[in-house]
Order: sequence, then C-alpha cells, then structure tokens
Amino acid sequence: MSLLPHLADAVVDLPDAVRLSARVSAHPPRILVMYGSLRPQSYSRLLAKEVERLLQHLGAEVRVFDPHGLPLVDAVDASHPRVQQLRAWSQWSEGQVWISPERHGTLSAVFKNQIDWLPLSEGSVRPTQGRTLAVMQVSGGSQSFNVVNALRVLGRWMRMVTIPNQSSVAKVWQEFDAEGRMKPSAYYDRVVDVVEELVKFTLLVRDHSDYLTDRYSERKGDAEAARLARTAGVVEPVTRPSAAAGDRA
Repeated sequence: MSLLPHLADAVVDLPDAVRLSARVSAHPPRILVMYGSLRPQSYSRLLAKEVERLLQHLGAEVRVFDPHGLPLVDAVDASHPRVQQLRAWSQWSEGQVWISPERHGTLSAVFKNQIDWLPLSEGSVRPTQGRTLAVMQVSGGSQSFNVVNALRVLGRWMRMVTIPNQSSVAKVWQEFDAEGRMKPSAYYDRVVDVVEELVKFTLLVRDHSDYLTDRYSERKGDAEAARLARTAGVVEPVTRPSAAAGDRA
C-alpha cells in the first residue's frame, strides 16, 4: 500500500536543481516602485525617488508609479487609462518596491487602492505572481513596523517573493534635506541594504518565477478538468480559472 494514498503522483513535480540553475535573461532587472501619498511634500514619494536612483545605480530599469489620478477601486471600469497603466507596469516588472506612510497604525488608503486595482489573475496573466518584492515605510513619529508587516501580508496574498530585508524610516521629516535628498544616516544605509538585496533576489528569481510558483493543486485541477473534458467529448483545451477565490469580493 502507498504511504501517500491521497497523492496524485502523476502530477507531482520533483524539485529540479538544474532547472533552477540556468539563467536566460540578459536585460537589466525591471523594477516598479509604488508609493502611498498624494501630499505635495510626500516623504514616501521622496523615498521612492531615492530608491529609484539607487536601483538605477545598481543597473536596474525603473518605473515609479504616480498615484495621482488613479480612481478609487470599482468606482470606474478597469479600462480607465490610469488603471491600465498600473496593470501594464506591474506586468512589465520583474520586481517591485512598495513604500507607504503609516496612517492610523497601518498603510495608507492611497497605497492600498493601487494594490486593489491589481487582480490576482487577468486572463492567463498574473500581474504580481512570482515577482520579487521589497517593502518600506515612513513614519512621522517613532519607529514602527506596522506598515511593513501589513505590506508583507499583502505581498503574500499577491503571490510575490518578498525579500527578508525591509526599511522603516522614523521621524522621516528630519531625514531629507531641502532638495528632497535623503541625508546620510543608519536609515539611509538600511535603504541601500534593501535595494541591493532586491536586485540580487530579482536576478535569482526572474527566470524561474513560473517554475517556483507552479502548484501541485493547480496541476491536479487541470488534469482533472482535462479528464472530464475528454469524457464529455470536448475538444477545446481546458484552461485554468482566470481568478483565484476572493480576488474580487
């Protein structure tokens, strides 16, 4: 008798180190930076621009999404130009940086609205799955980790590979000079740490993200759907459902 009687052995994929060792892409890592404030003096935006400079210095191609003009989720159709831009940039990216101020002990509504416009699946495309993610927060007061913890939960829900390091900049109003540049400090050094780590993880993961996020349960479901289609005499290929449960509650 099998020790694993409930396992569909035909769709089990034994981990293959060879598949994880090959690298194909030669282009610069593509990183999307998102921030969570509309204020004219937005410190999350200033930090986003500092991150952009660091990423470019490390050889990455960077896009910074400006949340101005992005409608509230579900207030308009997803065909809205700003929604389409956000989704296209997310699909373009191989890694992302999420930066939010702390509002009432958690991330801002401006930032969450951007994530809520990104579906888990859009047809056969998953705009965030398998991409690397770095999380950062800015606070007006003492150091807190509420936002980065909440962003990690979001990253897991969006099926992203969130790197171990993170940045939380306290009393952020005193960490930038009059030109909007981040001053030298332990906070700045930690930001550099996070950016370096993100680029390394992106180079490691980007050519293998499909393999790393390929799931037994989904392969099993596909195999069962194909079996039922053959039994019913259906000739069209059976495809995976376009959205996960809870994506659009």
